[in-house]
Amino acid sequence: MTATATNNSTPANLYVRLQNMPTAVRWMLLAAAGMFALTSVAHFGKGDPALLTSGSASGAMVRWAAPILLAGLGGLFAERAGIVNIGLEGMMVLGTWGAAWGGINYGPWWGLVIGAGFGALGGLLHAIATVSFGVDHIISGVAINILAPGVTRYLSDQIFTNYDGGSISQSPGAGHLAKFNVPFISGGHYFFGWKAPNTLGWLDKKDWFFVSDVAAIIRGMFVQITWFTVLVYLLVPISGFILWRTRFGLRVRISGERPGAGESLGVNIYFHKYMAVIISGAFAGLAGAFIVLELTGFYRQGQTTSRGFIGLAALIFGNWRPGGILAGALVFGYPFGLALRDLGGDATHNLLLVIAVALFLVVIWAARRGKRNDALLAGGLGGATLIWYILSTTAPKWLPNTMPYVMVLLTLIFLSQHLRMPAADGQIYRKGET
Repeated sequence: MTATATNNSTPANLYVRLQNMPTAVRWMLLAAAGMFALTSVAHFGKGDPALLTSGSASGAMVRWAAPILLAGLGGLFAERAGIVNIGLEGMMVLGTWGAAWGGINYGPWWGLVIGAGFGALGGLLHAIATVSFGVDHIISGVAINILAPGVTRYLSDQIFTNYDGGSISQSPGAGHLAKFNVPFISGGHYFFGWKAPNTLGWLDKKDWFFVSDVAAIIRGMFVQITWFTVLVYLLVPISGFILWRTRFGLRVRISGERPGAGESLGVNIYFHKYMAVIISGAFAGLAGAFIVLELTGFYRQGQTTSRGFIGLAALIFGNWRPGGILAGALVFGYPFGLALRDLGGDATHNLLLVIAVALFLVVIWAARRGKRNDALLAGGLGGATLIWYILSTTAPKWLPNTMPYVMVLLTLIFLSQHLRMPAADGQIYRKGET
């Protein structure tokens, strides 16, 4: 009896138990572990790194992660149908211009709709090229990325230059969506002057290790948000439901896995590929609209700053799953939001220590699974990062911009055997093929 109890408590068995837990529970445990690492660094790191676990940092993370999440979900729909959508960046550019024009002329909510429509037009163009004409997916996507900035610059020259405050590279103010605090989580004043309780704010002020930090992080996510932000994050379970619980989603997935088998069963493969890529473009257009109406308030040339490509990185990081894309978007969005508020550079510098800790955990994980080469590589990278942290006083400004790509490379190196893209992803399909 004693031996059995001991065996069940070994790290290997604990790892098996973790793997057998529901996906949502695993992600929650991983999130808690990440928060604990941030809390520990915030208390023991160099300088004044308390910003790592502040509400302002988590609030910025939620906002900066949203366009990455939308782009990643757009890539998910396209690639589940077998179409690689490198053109997400260009579709986001179209969405920024459409959202600005719509916001100026009809208000911000119509701006969202028009921004999504402009992105969907980019998706339609990509679908025509790849599905109907069999153009290589990468070539078509790159062409859209080149074409979109030229189209929007031409439209700006024809339209925005006629508006007060507009130019060939920038629009006038496009408006903002109303913001609110979530009652009982972040406080705020509501109907008839009623002041909602600020439970997490009360916990934050107690300055209890880990508990107060977690309260500050969660509270920051629900301060001064918009209904558009809420919709963005609701699209994660909605997308999962559509793709894995509906007939349409099943047909989209078979279009990306076994299109020949799907056609033999009467599935219109072309139609579902078209619909998936158009939805993909609409999501990318919404991502561009979010940048205009939530982050900046106006259209400016080049303001997407490669978030479409980072959305693709989140797609790979998340293993072509909505929940994984959400995790990737939050992890990638966190350094961007943090860097904007970290004027002294202490908090961003302490991210190096967080990265080193994460790599040393990978060493333990790889060693337990008998992957000696992975353990040595992770140990070397972790040691180099730790030395970098010790010998430096500030982090370079390019660190937040490179972290998403570095993390995807590490994911491909250490977790490649767990990644599974759709079987027919990127393949040219012609009707009648088996």
